[in-house]
Amino acid sequence: MGQEPSPPLDGVRVIDLTRILSGPFCSMLLGDMGADVIKIESLAGDPVRQQGHHKNGLSWYFASFNRNKKSVVLDLYSRDGKAALEDLLRDADVLVENFRPGVMDKMGFSQAHLEEINPRLVTASINGYGSEGPYTDRPAFDFIAQAMSGFMSVNGADDSQPIRAAQPVSDLIAGLYTAFGIVSALRGRDRDGQGQHVETAMVNSALSFMAYLASEHFVTGKNPARTGNDHPLVAPYGLYATADGQIAIAPSNEQILQKLLNEIGLPNLLLDARFDDNAKRFAQRQELHDILDAALASDTLDNWIQRLNKAGVPAGKVQTLQDVFSDPQIIAQDMAIGVPHGKHGNVRMLGFPVKLGRTPCKARLPAPELGEHTEEILRSVKSASTTSN
Repeated sequence: MGQEPSPPLDGVRVIDLTRILSGPFCSMLLGDMGADVIKIESLAGDPVRQQGHHKNGLSWYFASFNRNKKSVVLDLYSRDGKAALEDLLRDADVLVENFRPGVMDKMGFSQAHLEEINPRLVTASINGYGSEGPYTDRPAFDFIAQAMSGFMSVNGADDSQPIRAAQPVSDLIAGLYTAFGIVSALRGRDRDGQGQHVETAMVNSALSFMAYLASEHFVTGKNPARTGNDHPLVAPYGLYATADGQIAIAPSNEQILQKLLNEIGLPNLLLDARFDDNAKRFAQRQELHDILDAALASDTLDNWIQRLNKAGVPAGKVQTLQDVFSDPQIIAQDMAIGVPHGKHGNVRMLGFPVKLGRTPCKARLPAPELGEHTEEILRSVKSASTTSN
């Protein structure tokens, strides 16, 4: 058998100063792709170590975002801590942090100084609003970013207050964009040998996901109405009542809509002058919804899902997480994995959404104990420094 190929980011060393969620998600993505991620923590550790439900003394929330990393404890406000970080950065490829703008400067690690330490270093910052503009100094968490980006304003029903997404979307999107920016900067460095700075703001990240809602606003100058489970541009589209439960149906164009109507016994509905184009259907959305509900009441949820998908109509049911993780498709995709964490036992966490054919992502390391690798990493850095001298 030939040697197993190396993962795509094998040999890339990431110095990770992040905590909470957006930054750790970013560095985890890099670690999943094979990067050597060294998580720098204070004596108190990442606050998420204490959050969420614990099992066998371990926060599974922390474990789920800090796999494939090593932990080093440093006091970055002390002379020794700063010196140790500088030593680590000299041979590193990436530095990622999610402090407020200006904090790195106060620590003595301005962008200019980082470039002096290592001109090939790719530096990355995740913050709330960006490093320019009147809100630079404001603190930001996911809820605030969802509110300030307009994201919340379009969620919920027309007669409800704005609703935040339950998932910490601005944290996750920002982390994802930053990982993408880092990999892009590394590719650029392959060409010219120079590092560069990558910055991602949580508010910008959430705003970038406004998609057609933003484009419609640019065209009309109007704020999008909150439409709940209905689509803001297309009708019919949403949740409908079957004989024994609600079904999600997404007929996004005329061809798919006609397939839906054929299957549910309403093949001539589009000949009705009330519904013969999308603008009319949108204006008569509730009446159309009632007609579809009446037709779908003739069969069960599971049968409709089978029938509609076979007919080429996207359809499914609203699954709870318990449903999701027992779904045969999710199981086949390995989207829940178990990772051994030594004395803490086996930790179940989300799997890898990106599937690489030759070098699939792996949980090579469990989430580290606080400072577990301090001695090992610092000793290796000193040894390398001595050898180079």
